[in-house]
Amino acid sequence: MPQPLSRTRRALTSIAALATMGLAFAAQAQAFTLSSPDFAANSTLPQRFEFKGFGCAGDNQSPALRWSGAPAGTQSYAVTVYDPDAPTGSGWWHWSVVNIPAGVAELRADAGAVGGAKLPTGASHVRIDYGVAAWGGACPPEGDAPHRYIFSVHALKVPRLDLPADATAALAGYMINANSLGKATLTARYGRPAAKGQQQ
Repeated sequence: MPQPLSRTRRALTSIAALATMGLAFAAQAQAFTLSSPDFAANSTLPQRFEFKGFGCAGDNQSPALRWSGAPAGTQSYAVTVYDPDAPTGSGWWHWSVVNIPAGVAELRADAGAVGGAKLPTGASHVRIDYGVAAWGGACPPEGDAPHRYIFSVHALKVPRLDLPADATAALAGYMINANSLGKATLTARYGRPAAKGQQQ
C-alpha cells in the first residue's frame, strides 16, 4: 500500500510541475515587448537621435522600433516617446504616432521624418512639444544628469483614434490611454556635458 501511494504522490507532483511550467511558458509567449536594433534597454541613445536645433547638433532621426506579443483583440497601435526629466513641470513629448495598423510590428529607422512618408500606410504623426508633427530628438539642457527617454508602443482596442488635425500629444495620450489594451516600453538615456566655462 505505501508504494502505490508514493507513486501517486510523485505523479501528482509531476503534473503540478508541468502545469506550472506550462503557465510560465504561456505567460512568456504572450509578453508584449518592445525593442530597437539601434540601442539596448537602459543604454545611452546614439548621438544621431539628438535634435538639430536649440543648441543641439544631432541628425534628428528616429530609431527603428520592433514589437511582438500584443494582447488579443489589438486593432491598432500608437507609439510615443516621452522625457519625464525635462525641466518643464510636465515633461516633454518627443514623438507621437497613432493609427498604426494592427498588422504592423515595427517602425523603420527615420520613420519620424516630417511629412510622414516613412510611416506605415494609415499611420500619422501628432504634434509634439517642439511644435511639429514629426520626431523631435533628445536635447536635454547642458550639464543635466542624463534624461530618460521612454519609448512606448500601445496596443489599442479601436482601429483608429479620431483626433483633430491640430491635436496635441497630451490629447493623443488621453485617447491612447482610454483605449489601451496594454503597452510595452523601452527606456534609454541621453545627456549633454556642461559647456566650457560652466563646468565646476
